[in-house]
Amino acid sequence: MAEIAPLDWVPVLTSPTTPVSELPPRRAHAARDALRHAGPGRRSRRPWHRFYYDDLYGYVRDQIPPGARVLDLGCGDGELLASLRPSFGVGVELSEPLIAEARRRHPELQFVCADIEGLPLAGTFDYVVLSNVVGYLDDVWTFFRDLSRVVTPETRLVMTYYNFAWEPVLNMAERAGLKAREPLQNWLSRADLVELLDLADFEAVSSGYRTPLPVGPRVVAAPLNRILSLLPVVRRLGITAYVTARPMWREVRHRVGAPSCSVVIPARNERGNVRAALGRLPALGRSTEVVFVEGGSRDGTFEEIEAAIADHPELDVKLIAQGDGVGKGDAVRKGFAASTGDVLMILDADLTVPPEDLPKFLHAIVQEKGEFINGTRMVYPMEDQAMRLANIAGNKFFSIVFSRILQQRITDTLCGTKVLWRRDYERIAANRHVFGDFDPFGDYDLLFGAANLGLKIREVPVRYRERAYGSTNIDRWRHGVLLLRMAVIGARRLRLR
Repeated sequence: MAEIAPLDWVPVLTSPTTPVSELPPRRAHAARDALRHAGPGRRSRRPWHRFYYDDLYGYVRDQIPPGARVLDLGCGDGELLASLRPSFGVGVELSEPLIAEARRRHPELQFVCADIEGLPLAGTFDYVVLSNVVGYLDDVWTFFRDLSRVVTPETRLVMTYYNFAWEPVLNMAERAGLKAREPLQNWLSRADLVELLDLADFEAVSSGYRTPLPVGPRVVAAPLNRILSLLPVVRRLGITAYVTARPMWREVRHRVGAPSCSVVIPARNERGNVRAALGRLPALGRSTEVVFVEGGSRDGTFEEIEAAIADHPELDVKLIAQGDGVGKGDAVRKGFAASTGDVLMILDADLTVPPEDLPKFLHAIVQEKGEFINGTRMVYPMEDQAMRLANIAGNKFFSIVFSRILQQRITDTLCGTKVLWRRDYERIAANRHVFGDFDPFGDYDLLFGAANLGLKIREVPVRYRERAYGSTNIDRWRHGVLLLRMAVIGARRLRLR
């Protein structure tokens, strides 16, 4: 049996569970009564629909890294919460029989028998899971508003619910005995929930639909759902709707002082840009650390960085040899591993994105405009030779593709300047197994990881300059094929899993 990690608080039941007979009239309805008396047998038909539940639970697991602090509201028998492998997990459920079953099956977790609309806990969590519960809530807006008691600025709400388009189908299935009868539900559209979240000061980070075909053996249903999810109209008919949301709290981090910053500069055959990079880099935050990662240059870049460090002892500059690693992605990962700042930044050594623009990125992340700040070169006019026409066309095409995959607006996936909090990068790195080591550029490793964890991605426009020294390391045709491959990987892991 796993031991619960030491905590600075324990869940406190702030009010006793109120008998249904004593609830106000508006809440003592059939749905509440049915849920209160539900037992383990309520889901006895689950084996007939195993693919649906496996798919649903798998989606939630992919959003939440193991070891997080998780609150599961409407936890049922605790199966989903246990599958998340939390360092500390609490489930709340109205049904006493279900809570008894959950405690029997998962003694390493904590379960509270109470009405989730009373939210009887004190304390905060990394993730709050709401799996197929919003349909039974009496007052959805008040419920969302009350969640502010258990969240921090970094908490994510992971919510799944029945797509309201399936209401007539599910009703017919119940009448035909193909599905267990459920109490009458609220049938909310995705737009309804996003608006209710906004009214309660939560921001939807991503939302969508999945599983157009929810029944059948996995060997058949899994590939069919992947194919159907590619079709623009059909994918909106998935039975499972989902929303990932974050609190809309501002002015949080800068209350405790400016963060320290680490600027990682991957450099291969960039000798002529080294001193300009250091000389033009503005002071950032409380302190600025520069980490050069040199990738086996043939023009003396390594020696030039060493000389520049010797000439500027007042600066905090590190030099790392990339060694046997290949590609910018490997260089970025090594640079981040050697960095010590609160905020991690990437600056390409070709200086086509001006170092002077980095304060804009820092401002955006400190002011909580986003949690992953991506540069975009596709807004302002470029210098004449900064990017070829074929590259511009390719970037615009892939921006459309990856915006659909990430379900957040991305106009430039390959801009080298990206900024995020260290703690968020550590979560991305810990969850990297979801996608694997597939990205030689490093951009998609970060973008996919950020989207998978529900981080809010925001873009900062930059003016793209011509190179002053050297030549590009990008082969637009060979790397275009790689981008197509990464689009397929991203779609499979984020949308078709």
